[in-house]
Amino acid sequence: MAGNSLPQDEQTVTILLLGDPGCGKTTFLSILKSNLRRYQGQRPSQENVQENLLRDNDQPFLYEIRFSKKSFTLEVYDTASPNQHWSTLQPDVILLAFDISNRDTLNNLRNWRNDITRYFQNGYGERIPIMLIGLKRDLRVEGEGTIYPQESYRIAQELRCDRYAECSAVTGELLAETFEDIARLAGMTTTTAGGQTAGACVIL
Repeated sequence: MAGNSLPQDEQTVTILLLGDPGCGKTTFLSILKSNLRRYQGQRPSQENVQENLLRDNDQPFLYEIRFSKKSFTLEVYDTASPNQHWSTLQPDVILLAFDISNRDTLNNLRNWRNDITRYFQNGYGERIPIMLIGLKRDLRVEGEGTIYPQESYRIAQELRCDRYAECSAVTGELLAETFEDIARLAGMTTTTAGGQTAGACVIL
């Protein structure tokens, strides 16, 4: 992530983050906003996590990016914003999030995906890339009903998502890799080819 001095021709990529309340979206965005590198490979205290939580009225959340020799700004909207209904946005990328420890949030992705089709894929935005993200990876407990990556990947394919990744914002596990892939997908939308993946979903 870069500093405040950015090129004049920098592009802005609008990202919409969708998912059930409580699935970890706010913590995920907050840890990225506070300092991605700080949390990589270590567990921050609960106090630090709470202290850095973003507020809905601060939206959109901005992330200044330098990636693959390009500079651009990610303008991220969370679905919890009280001031703007998400269906009125014109996103360049959509992130579908669920809680790895809560199967209901995985099952409800189909409803979110139907809403994406309803609001964004009828005319404008037909080629909007969609990435599925499993949050709270640290809470995965093996046993009956466990959501394993193979199942999540299959769901991502069924929902016609372009990519799948999972991470834990609290422990930092795979957080940097997930954000890098979001940045890569966002960067692709600034090119002529666009951000959609040809063929099957890509797993990371």
